Amino acid sequence: MGGVHYRSRAPLRIGFVGGGTDVEPYASKKGGTVFNTTISKYAYCTITPTGESSMSIHSTDYGKYEASLDGGPLPLDGNMDIIKAVTNHFNITDGFKMFLQSEAPPGSGLGGSSAVIVSVIAAVCEWQKIRMTGDEMAQLAYKLEREEIGLKGGKQDQYTAVFGGFNVMKFDRNGVDVNRVRVEEDIIQELQYRSVLCYTGTSRESASVIDSQVKKFKDGQNEDAMDATKALVPKMSNALSKGDIRKAGEVLDQSWALKKQFSDKITNPKIDELYNEAISNGAIGGKVSGAGGGGFMYFICEYDTKYAVAKALQKKGAKVTDFMFEPNGVISWSYPND
Repeated sequence: MGGVHYRSRAPLRIGFVGGGTDVEPYASKKGGTVFNTTISKYAYCTITPTGESSMSIHSTDYGKYEASLDGGPLPLDGNMDIIKAVTNHFNITDGFKMFLQSEAPPGSGLGGSSAVIVSVIAAVCEWQKIRMTGDEMAQLAYKLEREEIGLKGGKQDQYTAVFGGFNVMKFDRNGVDVNRVRVEEDIIQELQYRSVLCYTGTSRESASVIDSQVKKFKDGQNEDAMDATKALVPKMSNALSKGDIRKAGEVLDQSWALKKQFSDKITNPKIDELYNEAISNGAIGGKVSGAGGGGFMYFICEYDTKYAVAKALQKKGAKVTDFMFEPNGVISWSYPND
């Protein structure tokens, strides 16, 4: 067939502590801080130039879409807006086919939509030979996703997908500061050995959870809990830097108790049941990843209870998922079209 595929891969993430403080207006008013890491689940994007003047998109999550590229900017109307916003930004008029695939369903709490937009930007840059710094790419992803398309959420997901690894991220009205946390390989392996990630079986619309969190903040009802969550970030990063995994689990448990105060939509009877089941079978602490209300849950266990925790969660209908910690952020490459 000839031609070239331009491909990219952006990792999904687990937020350990501080999530929610990266959401406006808290982040600008008081400064948000989060500690997170990327995992070996990815959003992939492939662009194949066609030489025509239209785009044809196939997404395993969102279906198929076609549009002409010679009529000016594409309208953001709720249909494939993530791709339209990127093609509009870069003024793409050369025709292409795009294939999108994500290893976690939308609404799963692993930062999936941001990983998708980062992967699309990276694939376009690979194709068009555009050089962007990590900061520029993350800023653009945030601007397109949150401001232009209007998808609600914080700032951590875009930066995590771009930079990868264990990071403490600080957000204020001056911008974003990404600080890599040095965690030795032996400690990462031990944390891996004692981690359980499970899918609750339900995705959720993060926007409604975030709306209710923002409303409670504006009403002065969750500010103390958000302040306290932010204060756990150095405790968590220090625990993991020093290899104190039991302490990391305890901090995770504290952060979950605080997170539930952000909004009454963060948890529900099913999530509480899964959490209590994990703790009673030997998990030290855990949390729902992302905004809350469903999606994935993450637990840190005693070294000899991981199997029992996983089994107990499966009995209650959760789906335990294998993963590894991923040290790298988004990458892109090209490959001959075979």
